[in-house]
Formats: sequence, structure tokens, C-alpha cells
Amino acid sequence: MLPFTPIVRALPPTVPFVPPEALERQQGQPLALRVGANESNFGISPRARQAMVEAVDQVHWYNDPEGYELRSALAVRHGVAREEVALGAGIDELLGLLVRLFAEPGDAVVTSLGAYPTFNYHVEGHGAVLHKVPYRADREDLPALLAKARQVRPKLLYVANPDNPMGTYQRADELRDFIAELPPGCVLLLDEAYIDFAPADAHLPLDMERAEVVRLRTFSKAHGMAGARIGYALAHCSLVAALDKVRNHFGVNRIAQAGALASLGDDEFVREVVRQVDQGRREYAMLAAELGLKTVPSATNFVALDVGSGERARCLMQVLLQHGVFVRMPGVAPLDRCIRLTVGPAAERQAFAKVLRDVLPQLNEDE
Repeated sequence: MLPFTPIVRALPPTVPFVPPEALERQQGQPLALRVGANESNFGISPRARQAMVEAVDQVHWYNDPEGYELRSALAVRHGVAREEVALGAGIDELLGLLVRLFAEPGDAVVTSLGAYPTFNYHVEGHGAVLHKVPYRADREDLPALLAKARQVRPKLLYVANPDNPMGTYQRADELRDFIAELPPGCVLLLDEAYIDFAPADAHLPLDMERAEVVRLRTFSKAHGMAGARIGYALAHCSLVAALDKVRNHFGVNRIAQAGALASLGDDEFVREVVRQVDQGRREYAMLAAELGLKTVPSATNFVALDVGSGERARCLMQVLLQHGVFVRMPGVAPLDRCIRLTVGPAAERQAFAKVLRDVLPQLNEDE
């Protein structure tokens, strides 16, 4: 028997997500519509594409481990110092590094029940103890999270704004009050992967003097670079320096850095993606109403379609998969009454609407 650590031996044999590629292998054919992973099917900025193509010619070199140019550009964009910006291979890698920095075996960590599962995956992988607080009215329950934090004194508290999987958001004033009441020794990981799609009142101003707050951003959503794996943290310089002690310095590849830097300079492209997503969210809401369903108001690039119950949502997800449509759904009740639809280009939205109109009567007959 291999000498795994006790923590690893105790973990269940699982991964956070079943990828669409695995579903294609199981079915023996490609998916017709891939609208479940919150990717951006609008693609990437033409500037980013050109920069990445050019970077291929230097891919035999290692990346710049300091990410100097991109970190400098991000610092200018956000009005912070370069020493307050850390790069990572997506928010997922940064979450793992932050758990490693703060959570030892047995330490308490607080999150919401049904929130982004990859964070939980990292916490459990380091032997810390998760305390989960239920959502309230499809939103992360800030007062309840704060009460739990006061009770268990966690090293870390995770909040996503806007939220995944429901797409709802907290107002900046609510977050400001929440942060002011955090117990001593608790670091807030504020995951803002979808902030580009959120209304103005969701945007909490940066306060780099608050060392206990880490802001996490990504190029995976509005910038369309999910497969390139590049994200960043905005945090106190002492925390960024600590990340330098444990991060993979060559983890953010040369091509991803070049693409992200170019995309950061193409504001018009990102604005157009956000505009089309807003249009698509409204179209999905109208589609739901037409079919006697409803959607959860979304501040992200996806929409949670409420079909009434977890059992019905699971059945619909399987029927859609039989028609070549990949969607996902939240993992716990009552959030699991929804399926989650990525908002893509108009042609994709129209194709999904046709399939849903076709299969929903079949689902109703089977009940």
C-alpha cells in the first residue's frame, strides 16, 4: 500500500466537476451545445488572439515568473501597487494557495452550503474543517455567515460576489458592513470572477489597507480565456509576498500572460461581451416565462432556470444531455431546483431555446 497521508486516505474518490469532455466520451459523440460551464462562447479579443499567436514563437522559453508586464498593467487598471497583485493559473489555483497559506489541519473555514465546490476541495485537501451556511432567498446569507464566523473563529471565510451557482449578488454597502464586522484572525476571500457582468452597486471599492480581505479576479469569464488558466488576486503586499513563498513561479504560462495583457487593453471587446450577455439574460427570462418557468435574476454570464424541484431539474438535465446539450445544476437543495445556463451568442441561445421547447413537453408527460 502506498504511504498516503492520513488526510489523503480520508478523502472520498471525487473531483469537483464532471467535465463535458467526459460526457462526450461516455456518449460516444460530441455535444451540440456546451452551455453548462460558464465559459464565454463569445471567444477572445482579436488583440488577445494575435498576442497569443505571436507568443507561440517564444514558447520554448519559460514565462516571466514575476509576470511583470501584466501585473504592472493590472496595478494601473485598479489603482494599486504592483506588489499588491498576484497572478495564478485561474482563481482555482489561487484558492488552493490561499488555503495553504492560512489553514492547517483542523482549522475552521466558513463557506456557503452549495457555493463554489472547488474551494471546498482545497480546504478538505489540506485537512481543514468546513462549516457551511445555507443560502437565504438564493443569496449567500451574509448575517448568517458572520454569525458562524463569530462562533467557530475561522481562518478563512469564502464569499463570491456575484455568486456561483445562483448568479445573485450582494450590494457594496452590504459587503462593506460585513467586512467591518469580521472577527479577528479571519481572512475573507472575495471571489469576484463575475464582477464584469454585475451592476454598479455590486462593485466594492478597493481598500488595500485591509490586509484581511483578498479580492480574486479572472480572465476566464468576460475575457473568454478559461482554457488559458489565468487569474489574479488583489491583496495587501504582505499577503502577495507570502504567496511568493509557495506558488508555482512558472505556473502562468507565457502565452496566457501575453493574451491577458492584450485583452486587458481591449475594453471595447469586453464591453460588447457584457452587453450581449445582458441581452441574453433577458431573452432567457422571457423564454422561461413563455414556458411557465422563471429565472433567478442574474448578475453573471449565466442564468439559473428554476424548474420547480431538484428531481425535475435532474430529469431535465439528463433529457437535455440526450439531445446533446450540456448544462449543470447546483448540488444542494433548495438551489438544485434550477439548471444553470451559460449565456452565449444569439445563435447559441436560439438553438437552446428550440431544444428546450421540444423537450419540456416530454418531461411534463413523464411526470
